[in-house]
Amino acid sequence: MRRRLISSVLLAFLLVGTVVGAAERALVPPSESALAEAVAALTAPEMEGRRSGTPGGDRAAALVADWLRAAGLRPGGDGGSFFQSFVISMGTQVAPSSALGVVGAAPVDRKDWMPHGGSADGEVEAEVVFVGHGVSAQDERHDDYAGLDARGRIALALAGAPAQLGRRVTRVEKLAAARAHGAQALLLVEDRLPELSAAPAASPIPSASVRPAVADALKGRRARLRIALERVEVRGANVIGFVPGRDPALADETVIIGAHYDHVGRVDGAVHPGADDNASGTAVLIGLARAFAAAGGAPRTLVFASFGAEELGLIGSGHYVKHPARPLGRTIAMINFDMVGRLRDDQLAVGGIDSGAGLRDIVTAAARASGLKLTMRESPFGPSDHVRFYRAGVPVVFLHTGRHPDYHRPTDTPDKLEIAGMARVAAASAQIVERLAAGPRPAYATVAPPARRSRGGSGGAYLGVQGDASGDGARLVSIVPGSAADRAGLREGDVVIRLGGAPLMSFEDLRAAIRDRRVGERVDVVFVRNGEQRSVTATLEAAP
Repeated sequence: MRRRLISSVLLAFLLVGTVVGAAERALVPPSESALAEAVAALTAPEMEGRRSGTPGGDRAAALVADWLRAAGLRPGGDGGSFFQSFVISMGTQVAPSSALGVVGAAPVDRKDWMPHGGSADGEVEAEVVFVGHGVSAQDERHDDYAGLDARGRIALALAGAPAQLGRRVTRVEKLAAARAHGAQALLLVEDRLPELSAAPAASPIPSASVRPAVADALKGRRARLRIALERVEVRGANVIGFVPGRDPALADETVIIGAHYDHVGRVDGAVHPGADDNASGTAVLIGLARAFAAAGGAPRTLVFASFGAEELGLIGSGHYVKHPARPLGRTIAMINFDMVGRLRDDQLAVGGIDSGAGLRDIVTAAARASGLKLTMRESPFGPSDHVRFYRAGVPVVFLHTGRHPDYHRPTDTPDKLEIAGMARVAAASAQIVERLAAGPRPAYATVAPPARRSRGGSGGAYLGVQGDASGDGARLVSIVPGSAADRAGLREGDVVIRLGGAPLMSFEDLRAAIRDRRVGERVDVVFVRNGEQRSVTATLEAAP
C-alpha cells in the first residue's frame, strides 16, 4: 500500500512537472518571414486599404481574428467572439420613395442618378436652370451664376471646374454657391455616379448626381426631385484575443498589446495599402500573440487588441476603454505599435516612458539586448491609440520608427518596409512584454501635455484636426481642444475647401497643405458650415 502511494505521488509529481514544463516553453520572437507574410496579406488588393466600415476593413478584421484563433488565443470580444463591434458613424441608404424626373413624364431610372450621401431630405418641384460649373468665386473674378436667376429653381451644374479658374472645386463649394443664389436643389452632371459614401458632407438642400443624358432631358424643363435617405449605422470592430496569466497571484492583472489594423482605404479613387501604417504594427502584434501563446503565456494575462477606426479618430480604442475586455483598473500597462516597419540607423522612437514608474528602465534594457538605439519621449500624448489608455489611467509605451514621405499615400507599400528591422523591434518588444508581465506594477504617473510652440521654427506644422477620407472636401471629424483649429473657431462637421489659397478635395489634401507650411505661419482657412461658406485665419503650431 505504501509502495503504491509513493508511486502515485511520484506519478503526480511527474505529471505536474510535465504540465509546468509545457506551460513555460521558451519564448521565440516572430521571424522575418512570418512578419512579411502578415504584411503581404493585410495589404493584398482585396483589403482595399482596410478602411473601417468598408468590406475591405471587414475582411482585414476577419483575417486578424483568424490569426488569433489559430494561435490558440481565447476570444475577448462580444458574445464569446473575437470581435468587439462599435458604431463609427451614421450612414445612409436611398429610400424607395426617392425619385427624379420631368413633371408629367416617367421618372428617371435609378441607375442614371444618385442622391448624395449628405443630401437634405425633401421634395422640390421647380424649373431646372443650367449654371455652368456652378462656381461662384467673385474674389477670383469668376461667377457661373452671373446673369442667371436661380432663386426657387433646381440648379444643374457640370462636375469639375472651369479651366480658367486654375484650381479644383469640391461638391461642397458648389452646394454653398447654389444655396447662396437661392437654388432649392443642386444636380451635378457626372459620367460616373458617386457612391453615397463618397459624398457624406451635409448639404442644406437636396442634391444628387445625374448622367449627361439625364441632364440633357432636364435642361429648361420643370422637374420634380424627391430625396429620402434612411439612416443606417456604419460599424467597425476591434479584434480582441487573450492569453490567460499562469501565475495565480498575478493572473487577474492585464498587459494590453495593441495596434490598429485599419488604414484610410481609397482616397480620390486610389487604394492606400498602408504597409507601414499600420500593417507593420499589426504584423508585430500577431507575431507576439503567436509567440506568447506557444510559450504558454506569462505570469499576467496578456490581451492582444487590434483596433479599428484609428484613422477616423481613435474610435476603436475609445470604445475599448469604455468597454474593456478585462477591467482597466487591473490593467497595468498598454503597449502600442504604430508604424514600426521602417527602422533606420537602428533608431527606435519610444513614447510614454514617463507615464509609469520603471518603464524607462524596462525599455532601455530590452533595446540594448536587441542592439537598438532609442529616442525616448517622456510624453504619452500623441495621435494614436495609446493616448486613449493613458487618459483612462493606464501607463503606456508607444513604439514607432518614424514618419516618411509615403505616410498616408498610395506609395506606402510592402516593398519599402525594413523587415529585418521589424523583427528586431518585435524581439525587443517581446522582452518589454515579458518584463511587464512578470515584474512590479508600474505606478501611473501624471504627465503634462507638451507645450506647443506658436512662433518660429520650420516643419512639423500642426492645425489640430482629424478628418475623414471620403474625398468630399476635407471634412473634420474631431478638433483637438486648445489647438490652432480650436482657437480659430473650426468645429466638427466643418468642411475645409481651401487652406492658404490651396484647393482641398480631401482630408489628405489638407494634410499635404499643412506639411508645406511653417510653424507660426498664419493661414486663411475657407470652409463650409451648414451650407454656408466661411473663412477664418489660423496660426499653425508645432506638431506634438
